[in-house]
Amino acid sequence: MKQKIYLDHIGIATPSLDLNAPFWELLGLENHGVDEVVAEQGVTTRFFSTSQFTDNSMPPKIELLEPTEEDTPVGRFIKKRGPGVQQVCFRVENLLEMISTMIANGVTMIDESPRIGAGGKKIAFVHPKSTGGVLVELTQY
Repeated sequence: MKQKIYLDHIGIATPSLDLNAPFWELLGLENHGVDEVVAEQGVTTRFFSTSQFTDNSMPPKIELLEPTEEDTPVGRFIKKRGPGVQQVCFRVENLLEMISTMIANGVTMIDESPRIGAGGKKIAFVHPKSTGGVLVELTQY
């Protein structure tokens, strides 16, 4: 059975949440409150949502990612490529099933089992070499 899949968020690496947040607020996105430090990933995150859909489903978001140190995945990303889109995240119905499907079809996973990401959500990353150079995050709600 094919799973439903939704764009959850686009992660943008930035050296400073406070310097980059005003643009997203000016654009009309809504800040989701408190910044969150995700120690395992070495980032501080801040989410902004687009407008609510009429069916009350969760709208796609922008996630600003500020590295807590230079020697973290996002810190290295900024050092190598500069600020910008770091990952695209898709929400799936069954994360374990999606990981199994990816592996069974020769897709290289960074995470072969889910881990906990921002907001306590289960996540897994797909290696960019399997996606044409884009870091893809999968999450389940």
